[in-house]
Amino acid sequence: MASIDFVTLEVADTAAATAFYDTAFGLGDQLRLRASDAPTDGFRGFTLSLTVSQPANADSLFDAALAAGATALKPAAKSFWGYGGVLRAPDGTIWKIATSAKKDTAPPSREVDDLVLLLGVTDVGASKRFYVEHGLAVAKSFGPMYVQFDTPSSPVKLGLYRHKALAKDAGVSPGGSGSHRLVIGGEVGAFTDPDGFAWELGAPRTSGAPRPSAELAAGQLSPAGAEGPRG
Repeated sequence: MASIDFVTLEVADTAAATAFYDTAFGLGDQLRLRASDAPTDGFRGFTLSLTVSQPANADSLFDAALAAGATALKPAAKSFWGYGGVLRAPDGTIWKIATSAKKDTAPPSREVDDLVLLLGVTDVGASKRFYVEHGLAVAKSFGPMYVQFDTPSSPVKLGLYRHKALAKDAGVSPGGSGSHRLVIGGEVGAFTDPDGFAWELGAPRTSGAPRPSAELAAGQLSPAGAEGPRG
């Protein structure tokens, strides 16, 4: 089964970005950084999400990110779906931290259950077909709104969401232009998808246990309770 091994964020200052992510999240090799001065403006068309087991863990990560220089887009709060919030890292990447749990059951920690990449796409159906043709299997599909791919042992989970809906969930305007500042690495191959997201070959993963569902990251399907091409 196809695996997504890492995501690479293209940043203007790799030293500053490394310091931020090491301090805030400590994700290791799942998250890589690469220097880039490619022009980018507005919503970059994707979000990264950290799903955790309880609200205290979400608060711990959220507070660490704010202390390291992130900006809150949606403060962490309870919702019908659970608990979570959205922030923007100093490099411009939007991060969501969420849990389906509404109560704490253990001392707080910064343990992350899942790293989820959501791509905001113009046509969910067309993008789903594109990725299926490139070897990804669909785990769940909710009409023209959302697709979750079946990558149970991947270090990074992947989903598709409508561009405008993803921007709304993140608390930002859907407009944007220029580079996505993102490269996705794994066994799927080297290509660019219909919305301009770039993929590159990565080293196959040799071990790893299945992780929780990517649904926590996806707008109105998620505990954070959310409610096209760049440009």
